[in-house]
Amino acid sequence: MVNVTVTANSDPERALTFSYAPFDRRAGLCALFALDNALGQVLRTTREPIVGQMRLAWWREALVRLDSASAPAEPVLLALANDVMPFGVTGAALAKMIDGWEPLLSLIGDVAIVGHAEQRGGTLFAQAGLVLGADAGDRLDDAGRGWALADLAAHLSDAALASHVREAATPLLSSATSARWSRNARTLGALAHTARMDLTGSATPWRVGRLAWHRLTGR
Repeated sequence: MVNVTVTANSDPERALTFSYAPFDRRAGLCALFALDNALGQVLRTTREPIVGQMRLAWWREALVRLDSASAPAEPVLLALANDVMPFGVTGAALAKMIDGWEPLLSLIGDVAIVGHAEQRGGTLFAQAGLVLGADAGDRLDDAGRGWALADLAAHLSDAALASHVREAATPLLSSATSARWSRNARTLGALAHTARMDLTGSATPWRVGRLAWHRLTGR
Protein backbone atom coordinates (compact mmCIF):
# COMPACT_ATOMS: atom_id res chain seq x y z
CA MET A 1 0.00 0.00 0.00
CA VAL A 2 1.31 3.44 -0.97
CA ASN A 3 0.06 6.49 0.93
CA VAL A 4 -1.08 9.38 -1.26
CA THR A 5 -2.69 12.68 -0.44
CA VAL A 6 -6.20 13.05 -1.82
CA THR A 7 -8.87 15.71 -1.60
CA ALA A 8 -10.67 13.59 0.99
CA ASN A 9 -8.10 14.72 3.53
CA SER A 10 -9.40 18.31 3.43
CA ASP A 11 -13.05 17.47 2.74
CA PRO A 12 -14.83 15.79 5.67
CA GLU A 13 -17.79 14.74 3.53
CA ARG A 14 -15.51 13.11 0.96
CA ALA A 15 -13.67 11.34 3.77
CA LEU A 16 -17.01 10.08 5.09
CA THR A 17 -18.04 8.66 1.73
CA PHE A 18 -14.65 6.99 1.27
CA SER A 19 -15.15 5.24 4.59
CA TYR A 20 -18.04 3.33 3.01
CA ALA A 21 -15.60 1.42 0.79
CA PRO A 22 -14.31 -2.01 1.82
CA PHE A 23 -11.23 -1.45 3.96
CA ASP A 24 -8.88 -3.38 1.69
CA ARG A 25 -10.00 -1.33 -1.35
CA ARG A 26 -9.76 2.17 0.10
CA ALA A 27 -6.13 2.72 -0.85
CA GLY A 28 -6.98 2.01 -4.47
CA LEU A 29 -9.97 4.33 -4.34
CA CYS A 30 -7.81 7.10 -2.86
CA ALA A 31 -5.20 6.57 -5.58
CA LEU A 32 -7.79 6.95 -8.34
CA PHE A 33 -9.13 10.19 -6.94
CA ALA A 34 -5.58 11.42 -6.33
CA LEU A 35 -5.00 10.94 -10.05
CA ASP A 36 -8.15 12.89 -10.85
CA ASN A 37 -7.01 15.66 -8.51
CA ALA A 38 -3.56 15.75 -10.12
CA LEU A 39 -5.05 16.11 -13.58
CA GLY A 40 -7.38 18.85 -12.38
CA GLN A 41 -4.42 20.58 -10.77
CA VAL A 42 -2.81 20.87 -14.20
CA LEU A 43 -5.71 23.03 -15.34
CA ARG A 44 -5.89 25.00 -12.11
CA THR A 45 -2.21 25.98 -12.32
CA THR A 46 -1.75 26.47 -16.07
CA ARG A 47 -2.48 29.66 -17.97
CA GLU A 48 -1.10 28.74 -21.39
CA PRO A 49 -2.98 25.89 -23.16
CA ILE A 50 0.18 24.58 -24.82
CA VAL A 51 1.88 24.23 -21.43
CA GLY A 52 -1.15 22.43 -20.07
CA GLN A 53 -1.17 20.09 -23.05
CA MET A 54 2.47 19.26 -22.46
CA ARG A 55 1.87 18.51 -18.78
CA LEU A 56 -1.13 16.31 -19.60
CA ALA A 57 0.92 14.54 -22.28
CA TRP A 58 3.46 13.63 -19.59
CA TRP A 59 0.69 12.09 -17.49
CA ARG A 60 -0.70 10.21 -20.49
CA GLU A 61 2.66 8.68 -21.32
CA ALA A 62 3.37 7.86 -17.68
CA LEU A 63 0.02 6.12 -17.23
CA VAL A 64 0.32 4.03 -20.39
CA ARG A 65 3.87 3.07 -19.39
CA LEU A 66 2.53 1.50 -16.19
CA ASP A 67 1.27 -1.39 -18.33
CA SER A 68 4.77 -2.39 -19.33
CA ALA A 69 7.22 -0.94 -16.80
CA SER A 70 7.64 -0.20 -13.11
CA ALA A 71 6.19 3.03 -11.79
CA PRO A 72 8.59 5.95 -11.43
CA ALA A 73 9.17 7.63 -8.06
CA GLU A 74 5.99 9.70 -8.27
CA PRO A 75 3.50 9.13 -5.41
CA VAL A 76 0.30 8.94 -7.45
CA LEU A 77 1.79 6.62 -10.06
CA LEU A 78 3.27 4.39 -7.37
CA ALA A 79 -0.10 4.20 -5.63
CA LEU A 80 -1.86 3.31 -8.88
CA ALA A 81 0.65 0.56 -9.63
CA ASN A 82 0.43 -0.93 -6.14
CA ASP A 83 -3.20 -0.41 -5.13
CA VAL A 84 -5.23 -0.10 -8.35
CA MET A 85 -3.73 -2.16 -11.16
CA PRO A 86 -3.86 -5.47 -9.21
CA PHE A 87 -7.66 -5.25 -9.57
CA GLY A 88 -7.53 -5.40 -13.36
CA VAL A 89 -7.25 -1.68 -14.11
CA THR A 90 -4.80 -0.73 -16.86
CA GLY A 91 -2.78 2.41 -17.32
CA ALA A 92 -4.20 2.78 -20.82
CA ALA A 93 -7.72 2.82 -19.40
CA LEU A 94 -6.76 5.46 -16.83
CA ALA A 95 -5.17 7.59 -19.55
CA LYS A 96 -8.64 8.10 -21.05
CA MET A 97 -9.36 10.47 -18.17
CA ILE A 98 -6.94 12.93 -19.77
CA ASP A 99 -9.22 13.14 -22.83
CA GLY A 100 -11.85 14.54 -20.50
CA TRP A 101 -9.59 17.21 -19.04
CA GLU A 102 -7.63 18.40 -22.06
CA PRO A 103 -10.51 20.13 -23.96
CA LEU A 104 -11.10 22.35 -20.93
CA LEU A 105 -7.80 24.08 -21.66
CA SER A 106 -9.62 25.90 -24.49
CA LEU A 107 -13.08 27.46 -24.76
CA ILE A 108 -15.64 25.18 -23.15
CA GLY A 109 -18.51 24.16 -25.43
CA ASP A 110 -20.98 21.30 -25.56
CA VAL A 111 -18.47 18.87 -27.09
CA ALA A 112 -15.98 19.55 -24.29
CA ILE A 113 -18.70 19.20 -21.66
CA VAL A 114 -19.88 15.84 -22.98
CA GLY A 115 -16.30 14.61 -23.30
CA HIS A 116 -15.46 15.72 -19.80
CA ALA A 117 -18.43 13.82 -18.41
CA GLU A 118 -17.68 10.65 -20.34
CA GLN A 119 -13.90 10.52 -20.26
CA ARG A 120 -13.23 11.99 -16.83
CA GLY A 121 -16.25 10.91 -14.81
CA GLY A 122 -17.26 7.80 -16.71
CA THR A 123 -13.73 6.44 -16.79
CA LEU A 124 -13.00 7.30 -13.15
CA PHE A 125 -16.13 5.60 -11.82
CA ALA A 126 -15.77 2.59 -14.13
CA GLN A 127 -12.24 1.93 -12.90
CA ALA A 128 -13.26 2.60 -9.30
CA GLY A 129 -16.01 0.03 -9.80
CA LEU A 130 -13.39 -2.55 -10.75
CA VAL A 131 -11.34 -1.78 -7.67
CA LEU A 132 -14.33 -1.86 -5.34
CA GLY A 133 -15.97 -4.94 -6.85
CA ALA A 134 -19.15 -3.18 -7.98
CA ASP A 135 -22.15 -5.15 -9.22
CA ALA A 136 -23.45 -5.03 -12.79
CA GLY A 137 -26.56 -3.15 -11.62
CA ASP A 138 -24.63 -0.25 -10.10
CA ARG A 139 -25.16 2.85 -12.24
CA LEU A 140 -21.51 3.72 -12.50
CA ASP A 141 -21.70 5.58 -15.80
CA ASP A 142 -24.58 7.88 -14.87
CA ALA A 143 -23.02 8.52 -11.46
CA GLY A 144 -19.58 9.25 -12.87
CA ARG A 145 -20.77 11.54 -15.63
CA GLY A 146 -23.15 13.40 -13.35
CA TRP A 147 -20.53 13.74 -10.61
CA ALA A 148 -17.96 15.14 -13.04
CA LEU A 149 -20.40 17.70 -14.42
CA ALA A 150 -21.53 18.82 -10.97
CA ASP A 151 -17.90 19.26 -9.95
CA LEU A 152 -17.13 21.15 -13.16
CA ALA A 153 -20.11 23.48 -12.64
CA ALA A 154 -18.90 24.31 -9.14
CA HIS A 155 -15.59 25.56 -10.53
CA LEU A 156 -16.85 27.64 -13.46
CA SER A 157 -16.82 31.42 -13.13
CA ASP A 158 -19.27 31.91 -16.03
CA ALA A 159 -22.70 31.74 -14.36
CA ALA A 160 -24.58 30.93 -17.56
CA LEU A 161 -22.18 28.13 -18.48
CA ALA A 162 -22.28 26.75 -14.95
CA SER A 163 -26.08 26.66 -15.09
CA HIS A 164 -25.94 24.83 -18.42
CA VAL A 165 -23.56 22.22 -17.00
CA ARG A 166 -25.75 21.74 -13.91
CA GLU A 167 -28.74 21.13 -16.17
CA ALA A 168 -26.78 18.42 -17.98
CA ALA A 169 -25.78 16.83 -14.67
CA THR A 170 -29.27 16.74 -13.14
CA PRO A 171 -30.86 13.83 -15.08
CA LEU A 172 -27.70 11.73 -14.77
CA LEU A 173 -27.59 12.14 -11.02
CA SER A 174 -31.33 11.57 -10.71
CA SER A 175 -30.86 8.24 -12.48
CA ALA A 176 -27.81 7.29 -10.40
CA THR A 177 -29.48 8.08 -7.07
CA SER A 178 -32.77 6.37 -7.90
CA ALA A 179 -31.16 2.92 -7.92
CA ARG A 180 -30.09 0.68 -5.07
CA TRP A 181 -26.30 0.39 -4.92
CA SER A 182 -24.42 -2.75 -3.98
CA ARG A 183 -22.60 -2.71 -0.65
CA ASN A 184 -19.13 -2.59 -2.19
CA ALA A 185 -19.98 0.34 -4.46
CA ARG A 186 -21.83 2.53 -1.96
CA THR A 187 -18.97 4.99 -1.85
CA LEU A 188 -19.68 5.79 -5.50
CA GLY A 189 -23.41 5.96 -4.88
CA ALA A 190 -22.71 8.34 -1.99
CA LEU A 191 -20.62 10.56 -4.28
CA ALA A 192 -23.57 10.70 -6.67
CA HIS A 193 -25.81 11.73 -3.78
CA THR A 194 -23.40 14.44 -2.64
CA ALA A 195 -23.16 15.78 -6.18
CA ARG A 196 -26.94 15.89 -6.47
CA MET A 197 -27.20 17.66 -3.13
CA ASP A 198 -24.60 20.16 -4.33
CA LEU A 199 -26.91 20.98 -7.22
CA THR A 200 -29.91 21.50 -4.96
CA GLY A 201 -28.07 23.30 -2.17
CA SER A 202 -29.13 20.87 0.56
CA ALA A 203 -28.26 21.90 4.12
CA THR A 204 -25.55 20.07 6.07
CA PRO A 205 -27.79 18.19 8.57
CA TRP A 206 -29.87 16.79 5.73
CA ARG A 207 -26.76 15.79 3.79
CA VAL A 208 -25.31 13.80 6.68
CA GLY A 209 -28.60 12.01 7.30
CA ARG A 210 -29.05 11.25 3.60
CA LEU A 211 -25.59 9.75 3.34
CA ALA A 212 -26.12 7.65 6.46
CA TRP A 213 -29.34 6.25 4.97
CA HIS A 214 -27.52 5.42 1.75
CA ARG A 215 -24.79 3.60 3.67
CA LEU A 216 -27.40 1.47 5.44
CA THR A 217 -29.71 0.76 2.51
CA GLY A 218 -27.85 1.48 -0.73
CA ARG A 219 -30.67 3.87 -1.67
